[in-house]
Parts: sequence; C-alpha cells; structure tokens
Amino acid sequence: MSETATAAPVLTAKDFATDQEVRWCPGCGDYSILAQVQKVMPTIGVPKENIAIISGIGCSSRFPYYMNTFGMHSIHGRATAIASGLKATRPELSVWIVSGDGDSMSIGGNHTIHMLRRNLDVNLLVFNNQIYGLTKGQYSPTSEQHKVTKSSPYGSIDHPFNPLALALGADATFIGRSMDRDPKHLQYMLTRANQHKGSSFLEIYQNCNIFNDGAYEIYTEKATKAEQGLYLEHGKPLVFGANQQYGIKIDGMKPVVVELDGSISLDDLWIHDEHDFYKAQALVRMFDDPNKSGKHFPRPFGVFYQSDRACYEDDMAMQIEETIASKGKGDLDKLIRGKEVWEIV
Repeated sequence: MSETATAAPVLTAKDFATDQEVRWCPGCGDYSILAQVQKVMPTIGVPKENIAIISGIGCSSRFPYYMNTFGMHSIHGRATAIASGLKATRPELSVWIVSGDGDSMSIGGNHTIHMLRRNLDVNLLVFNNQIYGLTKGQYSPTSEQHKVTKSSPYGSIDHPFNPLALALGADATFIGRSMDRDPKHLQYMLTRANQHKGSSFLEIYQNCNIFNDGAYEIYTEKATKAEQGLYLEHGKPLVFGANQQYGIKIDGMKPVVVELDGSISLDDLWIHDEHDFYKAQALVRMFDDPNKSGKHFPRPFGVFYQSDRACYEDDMAMQIEETIASKGKGDLDKLIRGKEVWEIV
C-alpha cells in the first residue's frame, strides 16, 4: 500500500504571532515592522522551526518575544556575533538579526562590519530611529549634528554614521533601505533581502514618536514624500517628484538633479543598476546635499547594491571536509603543539 505524502501546512501571519503582549509605546514604528515581517515569513518557504531571530539590546530587540519562531534576546551589540556562530554551525537555518542604530552602529559596530565582510547568509534589519529610545532619548551614532538631547543639551557635535555607506565599505553583498510607514515597500525589501544569498543589510527608517517624533516625516508625509524620496528600480531611470518631473543624470563624474522639461528626456538619465558598485557609492551618499543647480538630492529607497560572493559558512564547511579527506581525523594535541613548541636543552 502506497503512503500518501502529508502536505506542509499553509502558514499565515497569525502563525508567526505569539501570545506575548507587545510592549512598545503606542504609535511606535516597530509595530509596523513586526506586522510586515509576520506577513512575509509565510512566503519564504521555511518551516517555523528552521527560523531563528537574534536580537541585541534596545526597543527593537524585543522582537524575538513577538515572533513564533526560535530566537534569542542576546546582549548589547553582540547579536551579529551570536548570529554568525549560529549560522556557521547550523547553516540550514534562516537567521534574521534585529538591531537598532545604537545596538548595531555603536557598541556592536565592530561585530557588524566583520559579519558583513565575512558574508554569512543572514539578514540584518537595522531599525534606525536616530535616537536611543530604550534608555530614554540620548543621541545615537546616527543622530544628526547639533541635535539637542538629554545627553547633548547644547547640541551633539558628533558626526553621524551613514549606515549604508558603512555597510558598503565593509563589502556587504546586499544593501537596501525601506521605512516603517511604507508597508508594501517594506514587505518587498524583506523578501528581496531573504532571497539574497549572503549577508543582507536592510536599513529601516523607524519613527520613535516619544523621543524623536517626525525624524523622517518628509519621506512619509503626502505633501513632501514625492519630492524628497527616490525609489530605486533595477534597469529603470532615476526619476522622482509628484509628477515624475525630476530626474538624476551623470554630469561627468557627478550625479546632478535635472528637470524633465523637454530638453532632457528619460533617455538622458542615470539608469539604476543594482550590480554597479561605483554608482552605489554615489547613491548611499545622497543625503540632501545640493548639486550645482541648488536642487537637493532626494533620499533613495530600495536595493542600492547586491553582488555574489561565497558565504563564510559554505567555505568553512568545505575547508573542514577537505581537511578530513586529506588528513583524516584531526589530532587536537598535535594541532596545539604545532610549530610553536620547542625543547630547551
């Protein structure tokens, strides 16, 4: 008698919600991010028991409590290190790292860049609200200069990190940006990050309505978002504006904002290529700097850059297999003695 294969259950967003009370401040952008992650998880084709969410310390780091998967609420700045160890030893798992701008850019900055350069196949979600929310409103590594907070009463004199520029400098193989108040775009970007084989760095603009309310409102409010935001699409020209009346072209070696007034057409504009490392460097530096005409660059959202490179856990597994095949079972005592032991006569 033939056996009938049991079909895998069809999961929904509710299957990824726990019975824990979600304890973020009412109106926090983290609610939206949680909702989008729960909607995307059923679509990635991975059983819940093979998904692990690792967080550090901060408001965002409560995430594992609210996701019905395996996970760990770890220690400050070390989520990327712990996730690296997990992925190296359990490469079959889908590993997601949830961190804030303080957790990943300050005390965890070194761990972040080393994980990215090693290129483990994990997804790093950086909730960037430009403030320390959990500890009640101190300025963070991404806070703008001159920001007045409890820890900078006369204005911060620190130069802020540009998270995507940092990730690009660390040779991350996937770099993207989205925001909490654009659910469809965020779902798309979460899906793209998951589909990438390698370390995915996704910066998510997240509103802290208690300690830094409105930090990104020019990119979310109806009156301004069309003029201030630029949505990147692979193979398409860089255009923006309420009526798509502005574009970006390359003038010599520099990008400039132009008006599509008839003298300049779509054919003259910069065509986005997700695989162009050099143009990606210009995109991550678009932070409202005026060009020659005085028009400010919009803030890009989408996939800035992606490339293919071997993953750390795959190379590690291959090295172990090759070593065993060529040398047989390892000898720990022999390894410890190695070439660094000698006898004194």
